[in-house]
Amino acid sequence: MVKYVCNICGYIYDPAEGAPDSGVPAGTEWEAVPDDFVCPLCGVGKDDFSPAE
Repeated sequence: MVKYVCNICGYIYDPAEGAPDSGVPAGTEWEAVPDDFVCPLCGVGKDDFSPAE
């Protein structure tokens, strides 16, 4: 599972953990995260995330 990092604040979305506080259950791959997902730390949209290296 590929992790994705917020380009603005560095928050890391880990598919194994999901983002339960944002309504994204554990095990949700990035492609299945809703398009209206926002970074739980800084509030930017899904477009401002990149695959973690």
